[in-house]
Amino acid sequence: MPDKQYDVVVVGGGPAGLSAAIYTCRRALKTIIVSRDVGGQAAMTDEIENYPGFESVGGMELTEKFKKQAMNFGSDWLFAEVVGLKKRENIFQVELGDKSIIEAKAVILAFGLSPRNLEVPGEKELTGKGVSYCATCDGPLYKNKNVVVIGGGNAALDAAEYLSKVAQKVYMILRGDKFRGEQILVDQVRAAGNVEIIFNATTSVIKGEKRVEALVYKTNNDQEKEIAVSGIFIEIGHIANTRWLEGVVELNDRKEVIISRDCESSLPGVFAAGDISEITYKQVVISAGEGAKAALQAYRYLQGNKPVLPDWTPKKIRS
Repeated sequence: MPDKQYDVVVVGGGPAGLSAAIYTCRRALKTIIVSRDVGGQAAMTDEIENYPGFESVGGMELTEKFKKQAMNFGSDWLFAEVVGLKKRENIFQVELGDKSIIEAKAVILAFGLSPRNLEVPGEKELTGKGVSYCATCDGPLYKNKNVVVIGGGNAALDAAEYLSKVAQKVYMILRGDKFRGEQILVDQVRAAGNVEIIFNATTSVIKGEKRVEALVYKTNNDQEKEIAVSGIFIEIGHIANTRWLEGVVELNDRKEVIISRDCESSLPGVFAAGDISEITYKQVVISAGEGAKAALQAYRYLQGNKPVLPDWTPKKIRS
């Protein structure tokens, strides 16, 4: 068990949280990252092509580099779930799932979003038994098998394109009549010879005894059809699991943390960065930048809100 008292507790181990820890440690703040996983949503991405400095890099590979850098600068790490946050005088008490407490002078919330469920019969019962929310993680298990991807955004398109290289046949089920993702991803999916796209359809039931065996969907004219599949990948977006923060910090109507331009929440000493905050664009590069901002603002808060000097020094210009 790590120490119980820190300058900063970073909640979340994705790009925002890892970037924040790098910057707090560089400011000599005693830091711990508390997270249920390494990399968050970014780690579930098979290939990232829009992170500066990398023409192409795996999501897990990139976030492992983030983690290594944070640990090299001195951050502690704890695999755990945070379930509560209280402030007593000038100290924050971060409650973990096992009821233990870590105390800190400042907290950075950077735990991202969680996959949205379909809420249909069979989904919960067969999760981990053919129902998955991560094609990168579980795709290799379905080599030469039939699978279905549910969703029409970037995540669903990315999953379908990746699975088309692994599975025998990939079905895509979309609620609407068009994709909502980037055109380059749409073109890649359409170019795959083993992807069948089903528009204007909703999932009714996921069938299977011990494992997924089939999916039943309903068309917009109320016809029900069944397809035999071994794997179902649900990619219909994400939600903010911030119930434990209600009444602690201000949340918007999507339950994301409301922040200032410098990542400050409504409670002094608590900062938020990345997808869990109300920022419009949810991208790895943006989350990393927001994490750095949150860290520097946390440092400023701990220094009595004195201006923060840059951690680089310009070269002296010779006259």
